[in-house]
Amino acid sequence: MVAEDAPKTSFELAMERLRQKEGAAAPEERPLTEAQKAAIAEARNVYTARVAEREILHRDALRRAASREEAEQLGLELRRDLDRLATDRDRKIAEVRGRS
Repeated sequence: MVAEDAPKTSFELAMERLRQKEGAAAPEERPLTEAQKAAIAEARNVYTARVAEREILHRDALRRAASREEAEQLGLELRRDLDRLATDRDRKIAEVRGRS
């Protein structure tokens, strides 16, 4: 058993500061409205559809690729497009969450 007035370890002090910092920095979370939930679901559905479309186009382009370098370039383009789509999706979701 540890006495109440015993000195705290450096670990305990660091954890206490971390909890205080997290409490002060945590944004106020509000529950999502039904409209916000629907808008987020729509953004995710659009993203899923666009990813599927892009992957189909990528497979078709790979079949027509004449060289290994061209196939590698197509792979890079696919990754870049998927990253862009994910960023767009996340931005739209953040916009929806930001609305009151």
